[in-house]
Formats: sequence, C-alpha cells, structure tokens
Amino acid sequence: MPRNLQILAGVGRVVELEVSGPATQRSVLDALEASHPALLGTMRDAVTKKRRPMVRFFACEEDLSDEPLDAPLPDEVASGKEPLLIIGAIAGGRR
Repeated sequence: MPRNLQILAGVGRVVELEVSGPATQRSVLDALEASHPALLGTMRDAVTKKRRPMVRFFACEEDLSDEPLDAPLPDEVASGKEPLLIIGAIAGGRR
C-alpha cells in the first residue's frame, strides 16, 4: 500500500484481511475500507467505486488495474500465498 495511505490508516506495508465470498478487487477493497475507514475514498471513488487513476493493483507479476472489479483474483492471492499489491503510480516526465 502506498506510504501515504499506510500513514492515513495507521498500518504497515502489509495488511492482512479476511474477505468474505470470492476474492476480487472489489471484495478486498470493501474489506480494507471496512477495517480502515480512513481509507474510504482514497483508492476508489466513494460514490462510483471506480479506481482512482493513480492507484494500480498487481498480483502474481501482473497488472490487474484494468481488470473488472469483480473479476476473480488469482488463486495464489485468494489462498494467501501471494499478496495483492496496491501501488501509487508515479507520474512525471521531463521538463
């Protein structure tokens, strides 16, 4: 999780969650926001639930950011063998 969100939520780099039902980006974010309400609206819009443009999701060395929110996460993530990485994208360029 991006450092600024770690500070906001009062957590470290790794957050373990219990997710009910199928493991999807939506269910993970629902569980994360439920257990850390300070994160509500930071990674996705609080009303539309769409991912914020500068937040990316990775698992098993794949960028899942453009996958549907309800697509199943890889089995390795669902079983807890691999993490779902939430990364703050870096923007910038030359001046």
